[in-house]
Amino acid sequence: MVATVYEMSKIEKALIRFYSIPSDLTWDELVNVLTHYGYNEIKKGKTGGSRRKFANENKNIISLHKPHPGNIVKEYVIKQVIDHLKTNN
Repeated sequence: MVATVYEMSKIEKALIRFYSIPSDLTWDELVNVLTHYGYNEIKKGKTGGSRRKFANENKNIISLHKPHPGNIVKEYVIKQVIDHLKTNN
């Protein structure tokens, strides 16, 4: 008898973590989730400040502030991204 063990991929684990709205989600984790959904950062040059925009192939745009001085994304930002993804994907 062979036991089958389902191993979740990194992105599956990341998505479960993201949708649980953790209080310690990093910017890089958020970017990985957005990339999974087809969003890429729009490069603005040197004067962009902390504002970051991400767009997908349908021209849906998510505009966020990159956290600083730390790297932890605020919970309200995660909720806004979840709402955007539900509405536009």
